[in-house]
Amino acid sequence: MKSKKYPELILKRLAESYPSAKCSLHHRHPHELLIATILSAQCTDKRVNQVTPGLFKKYPTAKAFADADIEELKNDIRSTGFYNHKARAIQVSMKTIIENFNGKVPDKMEDLLQLEGVGRKTANVVLGDAFGIPGVVVDTHVKRVSRLLGLSKNSDPEKIEKDLMKLFPAEQWTLLGHLMIAHGRAVCVARKSKCNECFLNDLCPSAEQTQR
Repeated sequence: MKSKKYPELILKRLAESYPSAKCSLHHRHPHELLIATILSAQCTDKRVNQVTPGLFKKYPTAKAFADADIEELKNDIRSTGFYNHKARAIQVSMKTIIENFNGKVPDKMEDLLQLEGVGRKTANVVLGDAFGIPGVVVDTHVKRVSRLLGLSKNSDPEKIEKDLMKLFPAEQWTLLGHLMIAHGRAVCVARKSKCNECFLNDLCPSAEQTQR
């Protein structure tokens, strides 16, 4: 059975190894982070960051996105993939923000979940990085890393989120997501984890079987 200090050790080593871990989506305002996160679905953050400077210059406010010509908006975000769905999600969510939240991105989970294209992952990104409200972001990296490290046995993102919330203090939730994402991109990669190079391999219950 793992020590109660296991999560603490994991967090400490991750923080030491990725001291610059933070949200990799460039943004200045909450609505920009919300839009960038919607665009990041099935797309790399690098690609999103190539698209958003021009996008945010062309549409500087939530109202500008709400009033945009939808076909033009689709073309503007085409390179991020799934542009039909994303353009609609962006425009409908911005209209909802204007109509229901006085033009400001809400800072409560239940309100964010009312927005088109927003699930708990996106909501937690916005809460943590736009408003400083702790939340555990569970993307594909966090899902994989948390299961391999034995921090959760679940496959459902919301259940994994709850498992991690129980193991780590609230003030670390946002950072935890950034650290796990960094580790998932650098070492604990999807195709073949680099267990021999991993600074957690003496702790990780999956390291031995993964290296076989």
